[in-house]
Amino acid sequence: MYARILQTPLQARRSFFLFGPRGTGKTTWLRQNCPSALYLDLLAGDVYSQLLARPERLAELIPRNHRDWIILDEVQRVPLVLNEVHRLIEAAGYRFILTGSSARALRRGGVNLLAGRAHTYHMYPLVASELGGDFALERSLLYGHLPQVFREEDPGRFLASYVQTYLREEVLQEGLTRNLSAFSRFLETASFSAGSVLNVAEVAREVGLERRTVANYFELLEDLLLSNRMPPFTRRAKRRLTAHPKFYFFDVGVYRQLRPRGPLDSPREIEGTALETLVLQELRAISEYSGLDYGFYYWKTAAGAEVDIVAYGPKGLLAMEIKRTARVASRDAGGLTLFKRDYPEATCLLLYGGDRRLHWPDVDVWPVEEALQRLPELLSPE
Repeated sequence: MYARILQTPLQARRSFFLFGPRGTGKTTWLRQNCPSALYLDLLAGDVYSQLLARPERLAELIPRNHRDWIILDEVQRVPLVLNEVHRLIEAAGYRFILTGSSARALRRGGVNLLAGRAHTYHMYPLVASELGGDFALERSLLYGHLPQVFREEDPGRFLASYVQTYLREEVLQEGLTRNLSAFSRFLETASFSAGSVLNVAEVAREVGLERRTVANYFELLEDLLLSNRMPPFTRRAKRRLTAHPKFYFFDVGVYRQLRPRGPLDSPREIEGTALETLVLQELRAISEYSGLDYGFYYWKTAAGAEVDIVAYGPKGLLAMEIKRTARVASRDAGGLTLFKRDYPEATCLLLYGGDRRLHWPDVDVWPVEEALQRLPELLSPE
């Protein structure tokens, strides 16, 4: 079991939400850190049925003298129970940890997320600094960082089952039962868009569905925390820039599982997207866990110059270009050089598959494996 670096208000004794895709380790972390908590799993049929019929029964499930944490796991399954949670916090002083793998049902149910009385935190797949000596770039690019892949003899089989579990347990619950085959086709087609500027109309043509349906499917992926869209960086823009977002899955192993591979598929393209996905998922996790409050973007001019990831926040402005190759030359930093010209205050990093650090004018070159292990200090410079 790996020690997680997630920081939550356990010591402050204040209720909070903990969101994250299934399998990121929320329940394991809570059982480790809150061994005396009352644990109510809304995936369990009896608990789910009781609270769905009468959310006010929550009070009956709590022992009279209980004063420790109360964990409601997968709270999005019964959104109206949050009204009772709110009442019990105010009336009885109970402390809740509310976990979920989807914010969609909560928003759709019109709940107010406890009117600010509970902070919201997220759990991501493992990061390199949590894995320590078990971090190996090649394995990470194949199987990703969901905790279970490090316990499985056949991580590929686990990932195949994981994808099917999401289709079965999450998508069906969201009311897409009759469209499951169409959604499955969409997932495969969407995997070709990973790491690219998103063109919803093109994906709709490929999968043979209406544009509005495909747009809803992309929103569903984000609601289930399975993907994110990275907007273009346009602050103080001095050039004409691309306006559409890029699309990424939340974990590189899930991307690799969904992405078809065959004689017409370029391994270089797939591995390049995999590396970008890995770097981005690590950046998002480290930024949130460390309270750095970065937003993540990409930068692409109408003329085609591009920077893969731009991190912008209170700690600074970082621009990152990511190359899978073990050898790089100054021409590989063309997008960074242009970005530095427009944003002199930016720190520009080129991450690559080699093993030596280099320094070029305006650009620091880092081996990607080392950079991933030292992301906290790269994101929070002295």
